[in-house]
Amino acid sequence: MGHYLAARACGVHVEKFSFGFGQSLLRRYDKRGTEWAISAIPLGGYVRMRDTAWPGASQAEQASCFENKSLLQRAFIVFAGPLANFLLAVFFFAWIGMLGITMPAALLGTPDAQSPAALAGVQQGDRLLAIDGKGIDSWGDVRWQLLEVLPKGGDISLQIETAQGDRVERNLYLPPNALNPDHTTDPLESTGLTLAQPKTVVEKVLSGAGERAGLQAGDVIVQAGELHHPSANSFIQLVQQSADQPFMLQVLRGGQILSLQIQPDAVLNDQSQAMGKIAVVVRPDYELRQVNYGLVGSVKYGIQRTYETVKLLAKMMFYLVSGDVSTKNLSGPIGIADQAGQTAKIGLVAYLSFIAMINVSMGILNLLPIPMLDGGHLLYYAIEAVRGRPLSLAWQMATRRLGFVILAALTVFALFNDVTRLFS
Repeated sequence: MGHYLAARACGVHVEKFSFGFGQSLLRRYDKRGTEWAISAIPLGGYVRMRDTAWPGASQAEQASCFENKSLLQRAFIVFAGPLANFLLAVFFFAWIGMLGITMPAALLGTPDAQSPAALAGVQQGDRLLAIDGKGIDSWGDVRWQLLEVLPKGGDISLQIETAQGDRVERNLYLPPNALNPDHTTDPLESTGLTLAQPKTVVEKVLSGAGERAGLQAGDVIVQAGELHHPSANSFIQLVQQSADQPFMLQVLRGGQILSLQIQPDAVLNDQSQAMGKIAVVVRPDYELRQVNYGLVGSVKYGIQRTYETVKLLAKMMFYLVSGDVSTKNLSGPIGIADQAGQTAKIGLVAYLSFIAMINVSMGILNLLPIPMLDGGHLLYYAIEAVRGRPLSLAWQMATRRLGFVILAALTVFALFNDVTRLFS
């Protein structure tokens, strides 16, 4: 649509606007003679413009040809495609700002011994206020800012509020991290900066072992068997492993510690194995931050986050080439579909963030100076501006063949990564 609108603004006739490639399945013509089509292969789309005039074409028809436009007009039409991607990302990020963002607060847990955070003096209960002078609103901001630093590593400055209320600065050295998606651990764990362990809270008590033991909604699990301050997951695992086996619970209720004995009921799972069940819903009780930006603030947030995403992804592409980031991070259509499904399950905000990220990725990819891409055309125009005349058709055809080979190789490699991840 970016190419289409820019071409129209510059007086270029658009012959076809296709959603997808290949054989047209549905088509209609508008009053300007443009064919609008839905095509068989839904991996993108294209705009075909009137390129050159034919013998005997009228002056108006000649003026509506792409090649007869000025260098700046042609460059604008080409650049308008990636620009539309960036503007769409601004729209999605602004939409997120309007919806509001709920994230855990940047409250830190105990770092692993000898981790960079531990060596820097980070302690349980520290609250992150800023990284290298950039303010932190939530744990999402922590992850976002550290992703910029992790591939190359280096020193970063942490502004921290301690559990005692003192404001201090910690200097953290991070070793380089290749961000290999095959690794099962979160790359942020290598820094030692972890989210504080949330309390496990009883949200709902149904009819069953939990009700018989005296559990009530709002109880905080202080101890379960040998587990002190168990996470929600570890508490669930203990219950499942304790079919018909009683254990002691300590819960915090109304400021008092109460001791309860509970004996999970034995039920059969899908594999006909006995597992414990207490008919209680528990949840991790994170300290959450709700950020709403309003209309104007959301637009500013959309522009800022798009700019930051462009910077981050441009760096990542450079690191892919330099070897500082694993090439296994490249994804194709299968990986994109998989991630879209996963983010959709999380919720609307996560899904919109992913779609915005995809748009930024597409914009940057199309601006790479590879023939066959918009960036390749812009490279031709830059050369034309310097030389005063365009490259010969033979040179353009040769470089386009090279660009096609590069794109085909990237596509095959990305699909290989997708399939490998799918079956690994």
